[in-house]
Amino acid sequence: MAFSARVLDSQDAFDVQPGETLLAAAKRGGVRLPHACTLGGCGTCRVKVTEGRVRYDGFPLALSREEAAQGYALACQALAETDVVIDVPRVDFAQPMHQMAMVTDIAPLCDDVTRLQLVLPDLGALSYRPGQHMNLTLPDGTHRSFSMASAPNGNEIDFHIRRIRGGRFTEKLLGEMQAGDMVDVEIPLGTFRYHDEDYREILMVATGTGISPLKCILESLMDDPDCPPVSLYWGGRRAENLYLDADIRSWADRLYEFKYHPVLSCADGGWAGHRGHVQEAVKRDIADLSEHSIYLCGSPAMIHDAKEVFLGMGASVDHIYTDGFNFQHSA
Repeated sequence: MAFSARVLDSQDAFDVQPGETLLAAAKRGGVRLPHACTLGGCGTCRVKVTEGRVRYDGFPLALSREEAAQGYALACQALAETDVVIDVPRVDFAQPMHQMAMVTDIAPLCDDVTRLQLVLPDLGALSYRPGQHMNLTLPDGTHRSFSMASAPNGNEIDFHIRRIRGGRFTEKLLGEMQAGDMVDVEIPLGTFRYHDEDYREILMVATGTGISPLKCILESLMDDPDCPPVSLYWGGRRAENLYLDADIRSWADRLYEFKYHPVLSCADGGWAGHRGHVQEAVKRDIADLSEHSIYLCGSPAMIHDAKEVFLGMGASVDHIYTDGFNFQHSA
């Protein structure tokens, strides 16, 4: 039998067929819910079930058991067991638009990460929340998602793109791009952002190019007298993978009580900093996370493990914000 679903604030309603996810049902019913990977790996579609019950065929990577126990669900994977009412985060985001963007620069940041700079010639300025992403449309109509790596600055934007082994875009098409080429983008997208309403000390944890949206957020906070204390943990395999290390060390002059902790999982004998996984480095440094706002960006596996660790350290489920990278490729 079909169940009914209703969005708490807007009162938008749709029916959910047996075996149909909340997200698929909402799309079919013309109700817009935030989403990105649709595979349970990024957490963009997180909602709160205020009435009713949902289940999963396989528990999604981007949701912890503690979150589920408090009523949170991932709409892209949740299957209704009863009629449900869901609370969807509502934020005043700019509406996404399809635009033609021009490539202005392509340059390596390290062996497997490329900086792509775009300009939107038809716009005088682009409005987006630091932390959001764009979709770049490929010739066959599929798309790839990349977070903005630079704070809003007119109509220019930077992206950090990691090469995926066998990736049709990152290993082939990106290498063929040249300055002056035009690409089709949909921008801005996503609900990941800085939550200034929290009034909490900030913990940011990233692996690889998960540093991109955090860089964007931190650039927007530079020289802001209301910026809270920030601790940033950035993990890579080896020192050369921390391609922004020198830049990040200079941010202390422009951010309030900024602490930067690079972490290497495969460090050589000369490395004097943190070793291992970023979440374990946080656990060694900080005893209690109950008063922090926490931002996690990078691989879905890191985000999943970090949530488990941090919730065990007193972190609030309502103050953990995530953005999982590269899930579609790894899936």
